[in-house]
Amino acid sequence: MKFKYFLSIAAASIILLGCNPEKLAFIPPDGTILAFGDSLTIGKGVDFSASYPEVLSDLSGRNVVNAGITGEETSAGLLRFPKILKETNPDLVILLEGGNDILRDRDLTLVKYNLSNMIDFAHSLNIPVVLVGVPDKSMTVNSADIYMELAEEYNIVLEENIIKKLLVDPEYKSDEHHFNKEGYRILAETLYRLLNENGAL
Repeated sequence: MKFKYFLSIAAASIILLGCNPEKLAFIPPDGTILAFGDSLTIGKGVDFSASYPEVLSDLSGRNVVNAGITGEETSAGLLRFPKILKETNPDLVILLEGGNDILRDRDLTLVKYNLSNMIDFAHSLNIPVVLVGVPDKSMTVNSADIYMELAEEYNIVLEENIIKKLLVDPEYKSDEHHFNKEGYRILAETLYRLLNENGAL
């Protein structure tokens, strides 16, 4: 009985460890963060200076490259990701993409496949990825299931709450799908805290 008990404890410990993402490597003051994504990254609805990567750069003191493209789906993102990654050689990638796929009812299996390949490519270059989840069209969950699945499979840091929180509150929106200046600032502050908590800053 004791042996079975210890086996149960060991199994539970392994499961719990698997739920905790690895700490991020510290990004030096002259380091670079690549913010990769769609219109929520480029900052549609506000001046470029108010986009979340620009605000995050001010908060962190790091160079944050804004590699957002309005309207982009993950299939297109996957095609340009390797080139951007090699051009910028970042210390870390913040990946916020999939919202356009979800709005256009794309197959989430394909969306997950595309995001998975982006993560794989970054990891092949020893570049850590922080994933930002996007809610499904029902807006009943913090982020679509694929984001949590990817975070668990790759043991990476996930921010799963902030996009839904901002999208359901008109106070932080410039239109139906994009944020205003305050919304992007809150997104940047949330990611800044997340990076701090996980050792990157």
